[in-house]
Amino acid sequence: MYVVPPPQRSDSDSNGDLRVYQTWKGSNIFFVQGRFVFGPDVRSLAMTICLIAVPVTIFCIFVARKLMDDFSDSWGVSILALAVVFTIYDLVLLLVTSGKDPGIIPRNAHPPEPEAFEGNMEAGAGQTPQLRLPRIKEVEVNGITFKVKYCDTCMLYRPPRCSHCSICNNCVEKFDHHCPWVGQCIGLRNYRFFFMFVFSTTLLCIYVHAFCWIYIRKITESEHTTIWKAMLKTPASIVLIIYTFISMWFVGGLTAFHLYLISTNQTTYENFRYRYDRRSNPHNKGVVNNFKETFCSAIPPSKNDFRALVHREPPLPPRSVAGGFMSPNMGKGNDDIEMGRKAVWADMGPAMPEHGDGKHNNNERLHVQDGELGVLSPDVRTTVDEQSDRPGVHTRRSSWGRKSGSWDMSPEVMALAGRVGGEQNQNRGGSSSGSAQRPT
Repeated sequence: MYVVPPPQRSDSDSNGDLRVYQTWKGSNIFFVQGRFVFGPDVRSLAMTICLIAVPVTIFCIFVARKLMDDFSDSWGVSILALAVVFTIYDLVLLLVTSGKDPGIIPRNAHPPEPEAFEGNMEAGAGQTPQLRLPRIKEVEVNGITFKVKYCDTCMLYRPPRCSHCSICNNCVEKFDHHCPWVGQCIGLRNYRFFFMFVFSTTLLCIYVHAFCWIYIRKITESEHTTIWKAMLKTPASIVLIIYTFISMWFVGGLTAFHLYLISTNQTTYENFRYRYDRRSNPHNKGVVNNFKETFCSAIPPSKNDFRALVHREPPLPPRSVAGGFMSPNMGKGNDDIEMGRKAVWADMGPAMPEHGDGKHNNNERLHVQDGELGVLSPDVRTTVDEQSDRPGVHTRRSSWGRKSGSWDMSPEVMALAGRVGGEQNQNRGGSSSGSAQRPT
């Protein structure tokens, strides 16, 4: 039998294998061959960089450079140098937050095995109870019981404090939120850098805002004029004062909010979802220990090696009805709950004819007269039992509870099948000829 060879892939490795980032099922975007992972909205990162770099550039040209002449010794140079260094530090924190794995949990290739029956245990005749994965399970961590949910997209039970990001389409450990300004999820592995970025941006706004007022004050003292006339002499300072004042309300308020979250060991998702103020927070270890956990604990290594070669797994063998299972959301699309998309199972009906045609053919084959089976010799009746008693032939239980042996058919069974098929064709031919001779 001739087998068509698989097509060659141009984007594969030299050995024909792909890497993890090339077959990634999430919505992430990778750079430098999987060394940096970003969210799907990574374009917003360029706008965030411009919102930081452009005002600082204006400050250095029109304010800090003029202050170098007003301050003696090295004070004037230090104002300009500190603004440049602090801006570079802020942008590095932004890139680390955006290009770092936030704590993505790898997806399972197959759903977990169901542990027990769920639903009605009393199945009727000819029916087999279905195995169903429970939607919620209870796990105990450090003596505290947590309820974990099953993720249909990633096919796993999420660990405590884990949630599925609908934008990146990944389950993220200690999920805080998806930040559109950095174009990445904020989770266990990059929350520390995110807070440092927000905090340093707040300090940078205060720095620029303060020295713009100092420059206006210098103009007032040197020219012996009012503050309003001095402000008209430096329009760049006025623009920067307004811009940094508005930005301080945004990033400053965000810094204060996350300081509260860190002190109580909460995430943004937990704060808006569970409202721990009304009940005890099982993660709260005290203010000091909470800050130590956030800033002094070691960052766990990533669970994903995006540059690793993908190992091709063999296809799963078909499962019998008794050994099957049902997802908590069987009949819905994988992303129906997590992504809010419509179920697509109904649209696949016309493209899957075996569900209708195969059933019709099986019914035709099962409609056999009892008398026809009587013409078989006793040897044929005992064929299945003899094959099941042979060594190396494994018997199976069908969904009707009978034993079934090897798939090989004896010649007499094949002859009976041919005879039944011929009789059915003759009956169809006779009915069609009779209808053709009927007068109109």
